[in-house]
Amino acid sequence: MPDTDLSGLGRDARHLRLDTFVRLRWLAITGQSAAVVGAQFGLGLPLPFGWCFLVIATSSWLNLALRIRFPASYRLSDDSAALLLAFDIVQLAALLFLTGGLQNPFSLLFLAPVLISATALPPERTLALGLLAVGLATLLALVHRPLPWFADGRIELPFLYVSGVWTAILLGTAFTGVYAWRVAEETRLLAQALAATELVLAREQHLSQLDGLAAAAAHELGTPLGTIMVVTKELIRQLGPTASPAVAEDLNLLREQVDRCRGILGKLTSLDGDGAGAGFLETVTFSHLVEELVAPQRALGAALDVTSSGEGPEPACRRNPGVMFGLANILDNAVDFAEAGVTVEGRWTPDRVWIEIRDDGPGFSSEVLLRAGEPYVTTRSHDRPQSGGTVGAGLGLGLFIAKTLIERSGAQLALMNVAAPDAHGAIVRVSWARHIFERGAAPRHSPELSIRAPLPPRDAVPI
Repeated sequence: MPDTDLSGLGRDARHLRLDTFVRLRWLAITGQSAAVVGAQFGLGLPLPFGWCFLVIATSSWLNLALRIRFPASYRLSDDSAALLLAFDIVQLAALLFLTGGLQNPFSLLFLAPVLISATALPPERTLALGLLAVGLATLLALVHRPLPWFADGRIELPFLYVSGVWTAILLGTAFTGVYAWRVAEETRLLAQALAATELVLAREQHLSQLDGLAAAAAHELGTPLGTIMVVTKELIRQLGPTASPAVAEDLNLLREQVDRCRGILGKLTSLDGDGAGAGFLETVTFSHLVEELVAPQRALGAALDVTSSGEGPEPACRRNPGVMFGLANILDNAVDFAEAGVTVEGRWTPDRVWIEIRDDGPGFSSEVLLRAGEPYVTTRSHDRPQSGGTVGAGLGLGLFIAKTLIERSGAQLALMNVAAPDAHGAIVRVSWARHIFERGAAPRHSPELSIRAPLPPRDAVPI
């Protein structure tokens, strides 16, 4: 489990939730419907009413399909968001074609999708959407149905006026796009700087804690090692002239091993991040990771069924306190809601590594599954006991924090309910690509003890 990659903060900052796009489109659909109905029945203008509502219904069908297919917390990629905004531009162009083209005062709404793109997407996609909007505006300046007007007359605006509207759309697209992108980019850079600062502070705090523990261990072990060294030297001084070769060799070996222990303690005290010792201490195998996760629950007497197996050699990873906190939070919830017990299953293949936590409780509600990972969405009812024995409603931040910490390590988190007809419960699956899981792990051999030859057979002592 690697540490947070700062290069990914900028990419993640751009990805907006699908729910944001869906809500904005519902707002646009409401406005378009109100404008068509008001012009047709309020002002009495002869609109192609059926065709207009068919174009508006297309956006409604797309919104419903997206809402059914994806959860509200789903985050769009840059390409998917650009395609949705391109659809909005084309839909608006079709509606303007039926209602007068650029003579329609609502033609300035071409700026809205480009503005959204400038705040959420890279400049290349914003440029492409801007060119699409200007291209369709050019087409509408030349080809369109007449502007609806009152029955006793027909209005035809001069082409010079239409050209002015086209120029306004062109300049407005360029200006608002560049301005919104600059403002949004500064906001993103500030957010990234704050996140990087928090990460550096967390690392410094962690290193300071390790430094203190290592210094304390070196101090505590240094005293008995010093005593052993003094006794060894005294024995060499007293027995040296008369000692047999075997005893003299044993005494010299004892002094060498004491010096070696002092060297190891010196490395622990310094905690050199570039040395082999630091990576060795931070590396943990997958099965040990699973055991470290369930150990606190076992100490409390929770009924746990733990398995860990896979194909090929067992993967190893770097210790990541954030990921351990997130997994422990998920396991705590499973234990709280379970009726009989919780199953923790760890598996690995040559390509993937995953941990699955299952309970036999009531499962996730539809609201939690729909908005999984959002803050203030709680799985606890007001009469559900929480950990610690108190009764009350949770704030809904536990799953949000756990999901955020786990996904920062490159993992994917999936929530689901047991699908079997004769069973019930919730399932949380956390999976990593194996190369991401193992990134940064030190080789699984002792950096110190492997460089020394074993004792001769005559010096072996039974344990």
